[in-house]
Amino acid sequence: MNKSKFGMLSMSIVLTLSLLFAGCSSNSDSTSGGSAADSGPAAGAQKLSVNMGSEPSTIDPGLAEDIPSMVVPRAAFDGLLRLGPDGKLHEAVAEKYEVSDDKLTYTFHLRDSKWSNGDPVTAQDFEYAWKRVLDPKTASSYAYQLYYLKNGEAATKGSVSLDEVGVKATDDKTLVVTLEHPTPFFPELVASVTYFPVNKKVAESNEKWADDPFTYVGNGPFKLDKWEHKSKIHLVKNEQYWDKDNVKLSEMTLFMIDDANTELNMFDSGDLDWAGSPLGNLPLDAMPALKESGGLQSQATAGTYWYLFNTEQAPFHNKKIRQAFSYAINRQEIVDNILQSKGEVALGILPPSMSYKPDGYFKDGDIETAKKLLAEGMQELKLQKLPEITILYNTDETHQRIAQAIQDQWRKAFGVEVKLKNEENKVAREDMKQGNFQIGRASWIADFNDPINFLDVFRDKGGNNKTGWFSPEYKDLLTKATEEKDSGKRAELLKQADAMIMDEMPAIPIYYYTYAWVKKDSVKDVVIDPLGFVDFKYASNEVK
Repeated sequence: MNKSKFGMLSMSIVLTLSLLFAGCSSNSDSTSGGSAADSGPAAGAQKLSVNMGSEPSTIDPGLAEDIPSMVVPRAAFDGLLRLGPDGKLHEAVAEKYEVSDDKLTYTFHLRDSKWSNGDPVTAQDFEYAWKRVLDPKTASSYAYQLYYLKNGEAATKGSVSLDEVGVKATDDKTLVVTLEHPTPFFPELVASVTYFPVNKKVAESNEKWADDPFTYVGNGPFKLDKWEHKSKIHLVKNEQYWDKDNVKLSEMTLFMIDDANTELNMFDSGDLDWAGSPLGNLPLDAMPALKESGGLQSQATAGTYWYLFNTEQAPFHNKKIRQAFSYAINRQEIVDNILQSKGEVALGILPPSMSYKPDGYFKDGDIETAKKLLAEGMQELKLQKLPEITILYNTDETHQRIAQAIQDQWRKAFGVEVKLKNEENKVAREDMKQGNFQIGRASWIADFNDPINFLDVFRDKGGNNKTGWFSPEYKDLLTKATEEKDSGKRAELLKQADAMIMDEMPAIPIYYYTYAWVKKDSVKDVVIDPLGFVDFKYASNEVK
């Protein structure tokens, strides 16, 4: 997501995740795909049922920006490269590729493959999809992921035409990509959701193609069969997929259950084959017993759970007040008493796999410093009393308990009244996008294991940066780091940017993600990559 998280493939022990939820618009509560439904799976076929937690706001790969909105595209699409069960990148739609000596040009040669409607997948589909993401009319929050292409950012900002972007289909099977600067993690990027192809013919004939199973055309292991809004999504094996022989599941159901107790009960009753991360959640009260039973599995991820300040609203337009509210949080208390096996104290926005300051930028729960900074900030604003503060979070047991703990900690530290406001994920995301919040819950899961992926969130206003904070000096550091060819000098520039963002504090880091789940013994080969994204292509559920 995200992610963006999304948003890949160094085998660092810490993984990642883009994180919030979204949802597709539709005039009906249930939509069914005729062809997929008419030819159901054979008797004895392997099926998998999991919980995705919430209604996705979109399943369009070019618009997806969080875990729920990326689940279906990851199942229904295939990129040029794909992560395998061995944790390494492998050729997917691209049969092979070459990189120029100066590392600026990638030439991908496509294999014979088809869309789920039988159309051939062409290099033009990739060119179209990437330029579609960059097109300002598309308004993709993840457009910045393609700024590594030559003229990618300039095209999004309207200073050059999309024709000048560095991606060109020279024929149906050849895609030539020119980068703005050498980008060592570019192969990881092309395996991410934002770089997936889109069927040009389908998308150009119907701008709402991604809203309906009848028109949702992918090129991946599965195809969309049914979408019962706010209830479940059903996928079936895509018989047109080029690598179908390695797809063992015949169908998969993704439920939309936002209550962790219900999710675990469904697992216990056999209605779910998997409960918990990376898509769902486990009840916090059940964690000790699950751990003791030996059934709980866990994995660190390169993701940070944070609160975002609206820096364009009082009193959080003041840096010292932002710092005060961050320093006053006792994260260890939250990790120990609420998260248990599901998190690690975060004293910086960069997760451990890419941190420049492993010990953190401040002391956890530093009430004395927090009070001092608050007093100085209020004096600068000529405030006698803090206004009422509101924390916005999307409906979820963990989010609620964390918000209640922080509400109590701030009340004790500052004597401030803190209100809690929970909304459905889609509504909460839209309110934050529109600036209708003071403090909002969010998170970021890495799309690739490099600090620039986290730091880039705050490069410009808008998109994934919902804080309203912007610094030309900070942006200049990131620009220089992008252009710097010396790895040591690049790291120093990113280290300065990291220190600046932690001083300005537009976001409060709270904890780093650790995934925790339970599954049936029959479920095997679900790939959770080093960044925390899940892939069901190789999964099996052979019930004996």
